[in-house]
Amino acid sequence: MVVVLIGYMGSGKSAVGKELARTLGIPFTDLDEKIIEEVGMPIPQLFEEKGEIFFRKKEGAVLQQLLQQKESAVLATGGGTPCYGNIMEILQKSDNTITVYLRGGVGTLTQRLFRHRTNRPLIAHLNTPELLEDFIRKHLFERSFYYNQASIVVDIDTKPVPEIVQEIYARLF
Repeated sequence: MVVVLIGYMGSGKSAVGKELARTLGIPFTDLDEKIIEEVGMPIPQLFEEKGEIFFRKKEGAVLQQLLQQKESAVLATGGGTPCYGNIMEILQKSDNTITVYLRGGVGTLTQRLFRHRTNRPLIAHLNTPELLEDFIRKHLFERSFYYNQASIVVDIDTKPVPEIVQEIYARLF
């Protein structure tokens, strides 16, 4: 079984993914880390030098390589991963793959992301919480079509990681 975590940046895909993998006794993989390994540069530099379209194509290719391995794992994707091309369709049709949407509210995501925005190429330029909140609201509206196709949807607002993991675990089995 491959549990693929999707959701907006800041929704906790990596933190939840690591804990869920530990709970399930299977490996954790971060898609962004695999992309960094393959291209040999950090994501912000990749965006700056090659652009978002190159990044999205590379992201899709690396994701498909990981899904073809057929080993059990928890996989944390990037926030835009399921929204590019036919990635969500690929995830839904992959054998033994379960998608989990970690759904966060605009307020929660804004609060989590504002202090770390400089490390995230898509939001680094947004220098007030209000600008960031408007950006997130627009993006969530655009991306919710894809996110809501997940097999499991878990609300993350006000929940600590262990509680989110237990909720996912209960819904997997």
